[in-house]
Amino acid sequence: MKSNFIEELRWRGMLQDMMPGTEEQLQKEMTAAYIGFDPTASSLHIGNLATIMLLKHFQLCGHKPIALVGGATGMIGDPSGKAAEREFLSEDTLRHNQECIKKQLEKFLDFSNIDNSAEVVNNYDWFKEFSFLAFLREAGKYLSVNYMMSKDSVKKRLETGISFTEFSYQLLQGYDFYWLYKNKNVRLQMGGSDQWGNITTGTEIIRRKEGGADEIEHKAYALTTPLVTKADGTKFGKSESGNVWLDSTMTTPYQFYQFWLNATDADCARLLRVFTLLSKEEIEKLEAEHAEAPHLRIMQKALAKDVTIRVHSEKDYDIAVKASEILFGKGTLEVLQGMSDADILAVFDGVPQTAITLADFEASATVTDLVSVVTNAEIYPSKGEARRAIQGNALSINKTKIADPNHTANFDLLNGKYLLVGKGKKNHLIIVG
Repeated sequence: MKSNFIEELRWRGMLQDMMPGTEEQLQKEMTAAYIGFDPTASSLHIGNLATIMLLKHFQLCGHKPIALVGGATGMIGDPSGKAAEREFLSEDTLRHNQECIKKQLEKFLDFSNIDNSAEVVNNYDWFKEFSFLAFLREAGKYLSVNYMMSKDSVKKRLETGISFTEFSYQLLQGYDFYWLYKNKNVRLQMGGSDQWGNITTGTEIIRRKEGGADEIEHKAYALTTPLVTKADGTKFGKSESGNVWLDSTMTTPYQFYQFWLNATDADCARLLRVFTLLSKEEIEKLEAEHAEAPHLRIMQKALAKDVTIRVHSEKDYDIAVKASEILFGKGTLEVLQGMSDADILAVFDGVPQTAITLADFEASATVTDLVSVVTNAEIYPSKGEARRAIQGNALSINKTKIADPNHTANFDLLNGKYLLVGKGKKNHLIIVG
């Protein structure tokens, strides 16, 4: 075995609860474990990334990781942590989401032909031919209603109401563990700490269906990781616009990079441990360097670089860094010209923007006309003020200083539609179309 998985989790602060015997099982032999991901969206988000890192460390420690995409359970919805019933998704939407998530998971785990090669499974494969009566006999018989109602995910919903559909979710998840135990030799289920009740339901079904003898009881194990929260106790993983997704079309690499770069000093130490593969020594070195010069934001930059490259690519990281420099006045025209529409709009999200027609743009004889009249005085209220700003070296177009108020307005549009106007240290994006 390469290293002790439990010890790895302990120093990273990624261990919440585990059943007795779990560590001994992992030290004894290569073990298969799984984590479930419900396809409620076409992308996973950084909350899911914390549990993906569990599987990653598990594999690096010599064990076999299995990611379960819940094609069946996704049709119901997990009540854990939810205040109200989920909306049902169509089967077509669920199938699309399943394929997208499967591709994302393949970016993080090693699926090559090795002894502990990762696998992706879909619980719809074993539930699709399961009749309701057969399921009641196979799974429902082994758990009491009292046992199921004792779970936090159910108790928290009793006051507001929980449907039989969501009430039965833990039974489906528990049977998943039993099926994988019997067919894939899976001995461990892992997940976030809010999943402890659902996970232990699986170990209970296994214990009861396999006879309940002591030697059987301790062959299925449960382990959870703490939910990642900020230092102030609030939920981690959301930006002002909502979830931070792993899909670049839903959260651009620039926005993704900025999210991590804006982490507070108080949060960075834990985020480096949970979301990167950096060693204990490397992280402690970063902490020491950061403490000596906090203004350099050494921890934030290391965190943002590591996670952005792993989730997206080194190229996306480079673009994100250069895009950041544009906003702070260091970027160049070449950087702007190399950015996609999505990158440009992401970088300048929150920057004042004006949409004009191509005819208005072409009718502007000089740069003074362009930045005063065409934009309805949103940049400069008059031609006189625009002229004075240009003469005072306070105006740039696409990162190039304009010194002549009569400079013709024949600028090349970025991607055929954008002009970046710099008014002193402030930016304004003109969208021509």
